[in-house]
Amino acid sequence: MIPVGISSRVVGDRLALIAECLDGIRTLPLADKAVFMADRRNIWAAESCLRRILEALLDIGRHILAKGFGQGVTEYKEIAAGLRDRQVLNAQVAALLIQLAGYRNRMVHYYHEITPDELYAICTSQLSDLELVADSYRQWVNTHPERVDTQL
Repeated sequence: MIPVGISSRVVGDRLALIAECLDGIRTLPLADKAVFMADRRNIWAAESCLRRILEALLDIGRHILAKGFGQGVTEYKEIAAGLRDRQVLNAQVAALLIQLAGYRNRMVHYYHEITPDELYAICTSQLSDLELVADSYRQWVNTHPERVDTQL
């Protein structure tokens, strides 16, 4: 695989989706667990938004590796290791992305085991983890314009 440049459109679109989904989660009635749990649509919305955020974070990482460095990956957890090795993400953020990749796999393959309580806990206390990874991508892309293709 030959590096051809990271698409600013691809990265920007995924970061915008992440922000939109984070905003969507924050509009849910998270201040009161009973209210959140009373309407199943809140749980479904939280799950959908969380899954989309995880997919977008991993898509950005895969795109950076493929287009910016010519490195293909087959496993989600390899994305984090590749980004760490290429110094796109520091070790702490890469370790977090490995955990997020595992959770993404759990959401997709073991969706029946994800509980409403678990989703509520994530939405009320762990959204900053998702923002940390997104911000790390944003910062790296902004400081490495030589690797970014701004053409459509």
